[in-house]
Amino acid sequence: MSLTIPAASYRSGSALSASFAGQHLRSVFLEGMTKAEVDAILAIATRRRYPANSIVINQGDPSDYFFLLSTGCARMFYITQDGRKVFLRWLPPGEILGIGAILSSPSLYLVGTEMVKDSSAFVWSRTKIRALAAQYPKLLDNVLPFASDHLTWFVAAHLALVSNTARERLAQVLLSLAQGIGDTVVNGLELDITNENLANAANITPFTASRLLSEWHRRGAILKKRGKIVLLAPERLFLHPVRENRSSNHH
Repeated sequence: MSLTIPAASYRSGSALSASFAGQHLRSVFLEGMTKAEVDAILAIATRRRYPANSIVINQGDPSDYFFLLSTGCARMFYITQDGRKVFLRWLPPGEILGIGAILSSPSLYLVGTEMVKDSSAFVWSRTKIRALAAQYPKLLDNVLPFASDHLTWFVAAHLALVSNTARERLAQVLLSLAQGIGDTVVNGLELDITNENLANAANITPFTASRLLSEWHRRGAILKKRGKIVLLAPERLFLHPVRENRSSNHH
C-alpha cells in the first residue's frame, strides 16, 4: 500500500544544501543556465527526501507544488472511476513533476505520482516557481521538452490500444518512443527504458515484454543493454516468428 504524503509535509523533513545537490544534478529543466543562476534557482527550493511508495502528487489536487526529481525514481499513475490504478510513465532523476504548477492559470493535477524507491526532489510552491519563471524565462522554454515527452508516451500508449496482439502493441510502443524521444546513435535510436516501463505502456506483462525483447534481440531488430534499448531495424519488429514445421522431422 502506498503512503500518501499530504501537502503540508512537502515543507517538512530533512533538507540538503541546494548548491551541493545541484553539482550532481543533470536536467533539461536547467539547461542554458549559468552555474550562478542554477544555484539561485535551487536555493529558493527546498530539497526533500521521500520514502519508497510515498505518493507525492495526488490526482485531482490543486497544482500547488512543482518538483525536480534529484535522486531515486518516480512513476505516474491514474486512478480510474472504478478504483483501478493504471501505471503510466516512470521518471528518472532530472524529470519534473507537477508541471501544472508553473502554468499561468491554476489547475488540478491530472495524474498522481509516487516514488518507486527512496528518492529526493527539489520542491517549489506555485508562487515561487512562477516568480522564477518570470525572472528566468528560459525555464518556461525548458519545460516544453517534458510536455513533448508526455505527449510521445500518450501517443505510443494510445496506438498500442488499437493493436491486436501483445507483439504488435509492444512493437508499436517501442517504435513510437524511439522515434519520439530516442537518442540517435551510430546504429539506430537509443532509449533509456526498462522492460517494465515498456510492459506498462503496452499493457502487457513484464514476462511477455522480456520474451519479445529477447526474441527481437536475437533477430537483430534491437540491441539490449543495461537499462537501454537500441532500435536497429524497426521493420523486423513486426515480423512474426517462423514456426518450426514439426512434421518435417518425420521425413
